[in-house]
Amino acid sequence: MTQAEDKKPRSDEARTTYDPEITSEFAIPAGLEVSRGGGEPETTSEFAVPSGLQTRQQPAAEAEGSAFSLPSTYSAQDAPPAFTPATGIPAVSLIKDAPWQDRMRTMLRMPVTERPAPEPVQRAEEGGPAIPRVLDLTLRIGELLLAGGEGAEDVEAAMFAVCRSYGLDRCEPTVTFTLLSISHQPSLVDDPVTASRTVRRRGTDYTRLAAVFRLVDDLTDPEAHVSLEEAYRRLAEIRRNRHPYPGWALTLASGLLAGSASVLVGGDVLVFVAAALGAMLGDRLAWLCAGRGLPEFYQFTVAAMPPAAIGVAFALAHVGVAGSAVVTGGLFALLPGRALVAGVQDGLTGFYITASARLLEVMYFFVGIVTGVLIVLYFGVKVGGQLNPDAALIVSQRPVVQIVASMLLSLTFAVLLQQERSTVVWVTLNGGVAWSVYGAMHVAGRISPVASTAVAAGLVGLFGQLLSRYRFASALPYTTAAIGPLLPGSATYFGLLNMAQNQVDKGLVSLANAASLAMAIAIGVNLGSEISRLTLRIGSAGKRRAAKRTRGF
Repeated sequence: MTQAEDKKPRSDEARTTYDPEITSEFAIPAGLEVSRGGGEPETTSEFAVPSGLQTRQQPAAEAEGSAFSLPSTYSAQDAPPAFTPATGIPAVSLIKDAPWQDRMRTMLRMPVTERPAPEPVQRAEEGGPAIPRVLDLTLRIGELLLAGGEGAEDVEAAMFAVCRSYGLDRCEPTVTFTLLSISHQPSLVDDPVTASRTVRRRGTDYTRLAAVFRLVDDLTDPEAHVSLEEAYRRLAEIRRNRHPYPGWALTLASGLLAGSASVLVGGDVLVFVAAALGAMLGDRLAWLCAGRGLPEFYQFTVAAMPPAAIGVAFALAHVGVAGSAVVTGGLFALLPGRALVAGVQDGLTGFYITASARLLEVMYFFVGIVTGVLIVLYFGVKVGGQLNPDAALIVSQRPVVQIVASMLLSLTFAVLLQQERSTVVWVTLNGGVAWSVYGAMHVAGRISPVASTAVAAGLVGLFGQLLSRYRFASALPYTTAAIGPLLPGSATYFGLLNMAQNQVDKGLVSLANAASLAMAIAIGVNLGSEISRLTLRIGSAGKRRAAKRTRGF
C-alpha cells in the first residue's frame, strides 16, 4: 500500500467496525446497526412535530410577513368559538330623528369596537373630500364652540358629528381648555392623520354659538347634502357676523341687571337706580381697560369698584341696608356664573383637565372682584362708613316684586350673553320659575338655601335641556341666563365685608357658603340635563357605561 493510498479516508463500513485505538465512550459498539442519515444531520427542536403525528397541509408562507396578516395556521372552518360575554353583545340602534348631540354623545361614550359604521351623507364628489380639509373644518367648528363657552363633551360630540358626516369613522377628537386636536386613521395599516388648533381668544356670543349648532345639524342631516365648500362659506359668514346688540345696549343691560339683583335682596327704587349707575360705570371702565389691552383680571377689579364705592357712600349717608344692597347688585353683574357651570360640568363628565383650568379661571376672576371690593370697603371703613354685615338677614318678603325682578335679571343677562332674540323670552320665563321654586322652598318651606338652590338649578337645567332638544340647539342659551337670580352675590359681599372689618372667621364662613351655593347651582344644572337625557333616552347600546370606582387606589 502506497503512502497516498494510506491517506485516503476510510469508508463508512470501516468506521463502524471495531477499532482498538478508539476508546471513546460514545463509540458505537460492534454488532450494533444504525440507520444511515443522508447528507447533513437534521436539525431537531422541542417545537418540531413528532414523526407519528399527522398535520394538515399548510399554505406556503408569504415572502414578507405583516403584523396584520392572518397567521399561517388560521382556518375559518377550524376557528375556535368566539367569546361572548355573559351579558350578551348589545345591539346598537341609534334613532336618526333624535338630535345629533344625543347620537354623537352616545357613540363617544361607547367603546370604539361597538360603534356602528357611519352612513356617509356628504360625499357627493367622487372619492369624497380630502381628509386634511375635513379635519380643518372640524377644528374650526370646535374652536368656535369652545371659545363660546360650550362644554368639552359637547364640543367633542360636534367634532365627531362633522367627521362622520363626511365618512371619516375612525376619528378621535380631544378637547382641552386651550387646545383642540383630532386624529383620523383610515385603516389599521395606514398612518394616522392628526391636526390641532389652539383657542387663543374667548368671547361670549350665544348667537354665533346657535349658528354653529345649526351648521352641524345641517351637516348631519342626510337630506341636506352640504358640500365642504358650502360648509366653509357658512362658517366664514358666522365668523363675520356682528353681535346682535350694540355696546350701549350691553351697558344698559348690565345696569338693569345690577338694579334687579339689588331688589332681590331688599332694595327699593333709589337702590335700584344707584346699583344700575354703579354697574354701568364699572362696565364702561372695564371696556376702557380692555381697549388698553389689560388682562381680564384687572378688568374685573376695576368693574367692581364703582358699585362698592356707591354702597360706601350710602353707608356714610346713613341710608341703612341700602348700601349693602347696592354692592350686592353690582356683584351679581360680575360673578362668572357661565364659566363656573361649564367648569363643573366638564368635571362631572370626566374632562378633569379642562374642568381644572376653567375653575382656575373662575378663581382668578373671583379674586379680581374680591380685590376691587376690598380696596373700596377698606377705605370706606377707615373714613367711618358703618356697613352692617348682619343686614343679610333683613330681607323683605315681596314675592311678586322679586319674581318680576328675577325675570328682568334673566332678560338682561341674556342680552349680555348676546343671545338670539327668539330665546330671550324662554330664558326669562325659566329664570322666573327658578326664583319661584327657590323662594317657595327657602322662604315658605324653610329649607336650607343650598338645597333650595340645587333644586331650582336642577329645574333650570331640565327645562333648558328640553327646550334645546325641541329646537335642536345648544342648551346654554336656555340655562346660563336663567341661573342669574340664584348666583351667590349677597353671600360673597357679606363675606368680603366681614374680612374688611377684621372678622376673618365670619368672612371665611360666608365665602364658604357662597362657594357651596355656586357648586349647588352648577351640579343642579348638570343633574337636570342628565335627568332629561335619561327620561328621553335615544336608542343606544344599553345605558351609559360609567367608570369603575377605584376605591381609593
